[in-house]
Amino acid sequence: MFEEASEVFDNMFKSSFPLTFIVFIPAVLILVSPLPAEAAHEFTVYRMQQYDLQGQPYGTRNAILNTEARTVEAEVLSRRCVIMRLADFSYDKYQKALRQSAGAVVIILPKNMSAVPQDIVQQFMELEPEMLATETIVPVYFAMEDDELMSIYTQTLTSSSSQGSLSAAEVLLHTATANGFQMVTSGAQSKAINDWAITSLEGRLAGVGGEDLPTIVVVAHYDSFGVAPWLSYGADSNGSGVSMLLELARLFSKLYTYKRTHAAYNLLFFVSGGGKFNYQGTKRWLEDNLDHTDSSLLQDNVAFVLCLDTLGNGDSLHLHVSKPPKEGTPQYALLKELEMVVMSQYPEVKFSMVHKKINLADDMLAWEHERFGIRRLPAFTLSHLPSHRLAQRSSIMDVRSVSPSSPRQEHQSGGRSSGEGHLQPHRKGTYRGSKLHRYLPSCCPHLRHLSAVVDWLTAQPRAAQLVDKDSSVVSTLEYHLGRYLKDVKRHYVKADKRDPEFVFYDQLKQTMNAYRVKPAIFDLLLAVCIAAYLGMMYLAIQNFGVLYGVVRRITQPKAKSH
Repeated sequence: MFEEASEVFDNMFKSSFPLTFIVFIPAVLILVSPLPAEAAHEFTVYRMQQYDLQGQPYGTRNAILNTEARTVEAEVLSRRCVIMRLADFSYDKYQKALRQSAGAVVIILPKNMSAVPQDIVQQFMELEPEMLATETIVPVYFAMEDDELMSIYTQTLTSSSSQGSLSAAEVLLHTATANGFQMVTSGAQSKAINDWAITSLEGRLAGVGGEDLPTIVVVAHYDSFGVAPWLSYGADSNGSGVSMLLELARLFSKLYTYKRTHAAYNLLFFVSGGGKFNYQGTKRWLEDNLDHTDSSLLQDNVAFVLCLDTLGNGDSLHLHVSKPPKEGTPQYALLKELEMVVMSQYPEVKFSMVHKKINLADDMLAWEHERFGIRRLPAFTLSHLPSHRLAQRSSIMDVRSVSPSSPRQEHQSGGRSSGEGHLQPHRKGTYRGSKLHRYLPSCCPHLRHLSAVVDWLTAQPRAAQLVDKDSSVVSTLEYHLGRYLKDVKRHYVKADKRDPEFVFYDQLKQTMNAYRVKPAIFDLLLAVCIAAYLGMMYLAIQNFGVLYGVVRRITQPKAKSH
């Protein structure tokens, strides 16, 4: 039998050597192929901010990725896609990836951001400005975790952390046999968006008692900001401010329908765009109203400008001013009215005035009222934050965990003092703020309506790069203002083409694919093994007679001795 088998294999090798590849190589590939597994996983990633402001670039400058995945525990990160979880993220690890010229950084965020522990939230919020402070060529992405992505992270972490405790031979063997993941983005390189228009909205209510009436301006910017535009929902900053502006517009539209409560003040409501980019919408609006027109409410007697910013959380209320109001002015009257209302009706709320001069040397203004202060208009900002430097104003962690009771408290104190107290002149037939609700129950702040507006505002990201003039955010805001106010208008801001004050870029949301791959050294090792196997088989067949004799001598039973 062995003689016949040797003749068959010998004739096969001698007559048609390529037949060897047909017979043996498929068998080898079947033996070494891995178990059936998911070959690729597709998920959405959100790129870090990329913009220019006053000629200074910020954020990541790259949007292309095609490299192998590693975790930060690996010793070598050069030209690798570094995957991190938010719970393990730190600025030192982030800087390590940048120093080693990583191919990209992907930060995995939990699905429910509001359930993240407060210490992790606070730490990340403080790191966001540092990540955006300077430009980097390394593309940085954020992804929401799912089961497949966490499985990829776990396998990559095991592969990255085990190499440090192995010998050189073990590392080589582990590298050759382990599974890896090739991370590839489907988008193109980012480019500047030309002719992007930032939209602002204006509406007004006319006072009673003459033509030359003083004007009170209520302002809130609607755009949000964070390290990634598509993850910037801005619940507190500044969804709460916009929701309260809309509620104030509703309240005063009711008050201005009654003769007894129709104040001798013009009311001008302004919802500004580009607030997170040095208040570009407010800047252009002031230029249009003060420099390029002969008829504007801002050119007449402006009593004060009240800016609403970050009012959705906390048990404190601060009136930020660039110049302390003088006694006898409408600004001073509003300050005292606020103090009185908070002290008498909301003793648990801590109220204070915060004085900060405008620093024209800074690239960014601290608060929106400073835009008006530069034009010598009396203005201040109402906020629960004691300082403009706090990270809550510009973070992707600012999500809908705002308690509806908090906006109600600050809204009622701000609404009653500014509208139902100060705006009502002390004359016969007029009522102070504490008495108005007895006569006008419909003019009470509507908690359900206020909460619904906050829910709508936080249902979609409102970064300035995502809200164009055709956006549903702008059209819905315009609709709500039109329900309560007169002469609702749009105002557009476009960057100067020769010397742009701001430049936005595209490719902020992309699709990333994680392909399960073997390392390049695995192909070399597999080729060497196949070549060695075929060589051994060829030599065995060519010398089958000798091999057969050896096998026969080994397997032949020994003769019994007599």
